[in-house]
Amino acid sequence: MAGAAFEPRVSLITLGARDIPRLAAFYEALGWQRTPNPHDVVAFDLIGQTLALYELDDLARDLGLPPEALGHGAMTLAHNVRNREDVAALIARAAAAGGKVLRPAGEIFWGGVIGYFADPEGHIWEIAWNPHAPLSDAGAFRWNGYGK
Repeated sequence: MAGAAFEPRVSLITLGARDIPRLAAFYEALGWQRTPNPHDVVAFDLIGQTLALYELDDLARDLGLPPEALGHGAMTLAHNVRNREDVAALIARAAAAGGKVLRPAGEIFWGGVIGYFADPEGHIWEIAWNPHAPLSDAGAFRWNGYGK
């Protein structure tokens, strides 16, 4: 089929938010920096992507659905770290910023360390250290070291 390629990339992750100022303050408390933005979207620059906070009602309108139809999917956002000790430190930082710890940092069957928290609106984050997938010097994640 001719046309544009669907390249293997996630460019923008948009979280529907009921209280953008509260959610933005949470991510800022984690140490993230807002990007300049003239619109009603709060954006944080990530390594190669952007995380955006967008009013839930506006997101539903854009999709042509009622807000209650969006719900919360069975999905996690993962943040991999360079050192095993960083998992517990970031879980603690998220809790101090107002997040809810869902699983404290601990060993996992595949040899790494993971923990989970939910941000103030219930978006679930996994913090992980994976000895089989070290981050690049720039911080990019590579599944099992693929693409080093």
